[in-house]
Amino acid sequence: MKYNERIREIREDNSLTQQKIADLLHIGQRTYADYESGKTRIPVDSLLILARFYDVSLDYITGASNIRSAYPVK
Repeated sequence: MKYNERIREIREDNSLTQQKIADLLHIGQRTYADYESGKTRIPVDSLLILARFYDVSLDYITGASNIRSAYPVK
């Protein structure tokens, strides 16, 4: 699964709007929609924010792994 598909899937599983996630990332809803559609690449720092927010590993959120593990704690 590609990261843009995964971030959409996780958002929908949590019943959140694109606007809610855009607000979390301090970006416009249209920009976030472009991330989900694959039109624009999401910055790594935004992926880290999403991984922490959803409590999933970066491997999972990027689609590198299908195993949903928790965000690592320092």
